Amino acid sequence: MPHTLIIVSVILILFLILTWIIPAGQFDRQEYNGRQVVVPGTYHHVNPKPQGLMDFFTAPIKGMISASQIIALVLLIGGAFGIVTKTGAINAGLAGVLEITKKNPAIKRFIIPIIMFLFSLAGASFGMSEEVMVFILITIPLAMAMGYDSLTGIAMPFIGAATGFAGAFSNPFTIGIAQGISEIPIFSGWEYRIVVWLVLMTAAIIFVMVYARKIEKHPERSLVYEIDRKRDMTAYHSAEDLALTLRRKLVLIIFFSSIVMLIVGVNIWEWYINEIAGLFLAMGLLTALVYRLPSGLAVGAFLEGARDMMTAALVIGLTRGMLIIATDGKIIDTILAGIAGTMDQFPKIVSVQLMFVFQGFMNFFVPSGSGQAALTMPLMAPLADLIGITRQTAVLAFQLGDGLFTNIFPTSGVTMGILAIANIPYDKWIKFMLPLSAIFLILGCLLLIPPVLFFIYH
Repeated sequence: MPHTLIIVSVILILFLILTWIIPAGQFDRQEYNGRQVVVPGTYHHVNPKPQGLMDFFTAPIKGMISASQIIALVLLIGGAFGIVTKTGAINAGLAGVLEITKKNPAIKRFIIPIIMFLFSLAGASFGMSEEVMVFILITIPLAMAMGYDSLTGIAMPFIGAATGFAGAFSNPFTIGIAQGISEIPIFSGWEYRIVVWLVLMTAAIIFVMVYARKIEKHPERSLVYEIDRKRDMTAYHSAEDLALTLRRKLVLIIFFSSIVMLIVGVNIWEWYINEIAGLFLAMGLLTALVYRLPSGLAVGAFLEGARDMMTAALVIGLTRGMLIIATDGKIIDTILAGIAGTMDQFPKIVSVQLMFVFQGFMNFFVPSGSGQAALTMPLMAPLADLIGITRQTAVLAFQLGDGLFTNIFPTSGVTMGILAIANIPYDKWIKFMLPLSAIFLILGCLLLIPPVLFFIYH
């Protein structure tokens, strides 16, 4: 399988070719709460602007500039975790968890559902997304130490948060923006969204637990068996290294206090990338001071941790470059107008399914919940009026389409960044995710039926 950077570069070329094939066009836009949203009925053709060779070579730097905050966040978090990892506190803490599960085997079966529930709740309530990168550095070794594989380690936080994001009941980045644009009360309709969230979360947890149980019984059946065999897990076999000393306990207290601060800051104080990066920098510095790491070792650990994130940073920049190519080539609005214009020709039960599939398709080109809401909802809301479904249902179709498939698209910087951090090839991830994506597709279609046939969803 080609390297992730090769895959992303090939898709970048594909986007460039599409700018020569798809007619250029755009909608007029107006400002709404600081965002530029499209004005329905204003689509018009514009002069073609196909992207050329120079655009291909400049797209990566443009993408890195556009995604500079996220790239900086990834590097700084990697550095901070490098310091924490240097202390051995994480390994010692994981060893403690494993000892508990050995003494009480019944507890082990609850670890996956508890972790996934917590991350799903975070995605459903305040829209956890990029922050997941922080946690896979912990859940991968946890999963492997419990006898599972690294895919299980990724799945616990990533699929958990993504499922919550898709079935969210108060996510300000998707529901808040989509409902505001659709002119319906913010966070209204939460009762049915709770049901949607519970259904999706339950399906995701069962899927991951069934896979993990299979790997526990037959490790060789893991999709990443050979990759995991080469991972350095020697730290888990040294009793001296795993001693939970007072200093390591203090480091763990600092670490978990930082996680609590992250949740509180994002959910209550509206923290975003700058504040999160500052939080983890402070965590790294405080860890070095409490553990009394010599300055040279602390700096070396920070640089090593940041270096481990370099591939992820490059992938994130390249994926953002794809969007820049499509935007500069003025093909996104043409795709949007072409698909949206066909939906009013079908019965409403079919149209709402097409809305769902359409939103999932658009997520390939616009892998951002807030960006996709600003792009599509000005068209989907009035279209819902025309075909006889409520705007609330159109918002539900948007959030399902946006959230359920973003973790399989190679245009998602978060997805490709996580795979790069975990050193998991994209083809292995797709083989793992395709059955769950098929389940999500079916559940998404089914969950959109009741608001159309059985009750008026306002």
